[in-house]
Order: sequence, then C-alpha cells, then structure tokens
Amino acid sequence: MSASPVFHNLWPTTIMSVILPGSDMANPVLTEFINELDDERSNLTTEYLDQEFLEIDHPVIKWLNDCFNRATIDYAKNTGLDYEINFSIQGWPNINRFGDYHNLHNHPHSWLSGTYYVSVPNDEPSIGSRNDLNPNDISFFDPRPQANMTAIRKDNQVDPEFRHKPISGELLMWPAFLHHLVHPNLCHEERISISFNVVLKWKSDYLPK
Repeated sequence: MSASPVFHNLWPTTIMSVILPGSDMANPVLTEFINELDDERSNLTTEYLDQEFLEIDHPVIKWLNDCFNRATIDYAKNTGLDYEINFSIQGWPNINRFGDYHNLHNHPHSWLSGTYYVSVPNDEPSIGSRNDLNPNDISFFDPRPQANMTAIRKDNQVDPEFRHKPISGELLMWPAFLHHLVHPNLCHEERISISFNVVLKWKSDYLPK
C-alpha cells in the first residue's frame, strides 16, 4: 500500500498586493502634495534617508500611515506570526518622469519594504513599438542565485524573475532583502509612488523558543 506524498514548500518569498480603500480620493491629494514638496526640495527623491515624509501633519499622510500599518500587520499574519510585532515605518516619495528608473537594489537594515503607487501612466510608451521595454513594471529576482542552474520552463520554483505592472492605488510589500528594479517610465506623464521600509524594534518574542 503506497502512501500519498507530502510536499514541504520551504523558504517562501511572499509579495503582497492590495488596492488601498479610499485611494481614489487620496491619490489626487497626494499628487498635489508631493508635487508641492518637489518644488520646495531639489533632493526629494535622492535624499530619502533624511526625510520624515510620514511624520508630516496632514490628513492624507495619516491615511497613508494607517494603511501602511494595516498592511504590515496583514503581511505578518500571513507569514504565520502569532504574536504582536513592534515596528516603525520610514517612507519617501518618488517622482519618475520620462526616462527615469531605479537600478537593481534591496533595502538593508529593514524587515519589509513596500511601494504605494499614487499615479501610474496609462498611455502607451512614447518611443515606438518595441515590446521588450516593460515600461513602469517592477521586477523582483530570486534571492537564491544558484537556483536557476536547474531552471526548466514552467517550473515556478526556479523562475528567476517576477515582473509586475502596478496600477494607481496599489500597494506592494515584500521582504526587504529581495532584489528588485523599476523599469523606465517611457511616458510623458509622471509616475508617482511612495516607498517605505518596515523596521523592527527589538522584542524578546523574536527569539526562537
């Protein structure tokens, strides 16, 4: 008598996607607010570590903080955590104009990272009909560099790249160690997003028992 096989899905890498409730009303306010900040600060996107964007006293920033906190708790519950975590969130706005992109990177010293998309261009790229440019997509890469040595078609365990085209109002969240890049904006409409890091504050609950 043969037994049924047991499968263990080890070392999962979870990327969460959610459309934030109230985003239709919040996004126009965020767009105006971020563009005003951009007019005041020449280093709005580049000096992100020095910013306290999520600490600004404004109703739409409070909404954003509430959403980020809720998303963090939802992500933690999905991982199987059955205790309360203690964390802080640091965020910064991004304005990507025509040709702007983000190189391959990850987010050291954080537990989770994420991006909320305020405005994503809907029009077609402005530079012709090439289909290999993936404008406005975000790509995530397998954190196991040796895994693709055995890659075969349609085996999701070893697909080296996950590519996603976000929409306005969508929040993505992923482990901060995960390398990712953002493809160029090839439209003349701005792509506006808010990136953030979730940093854990120490608790003894984090230790194995």
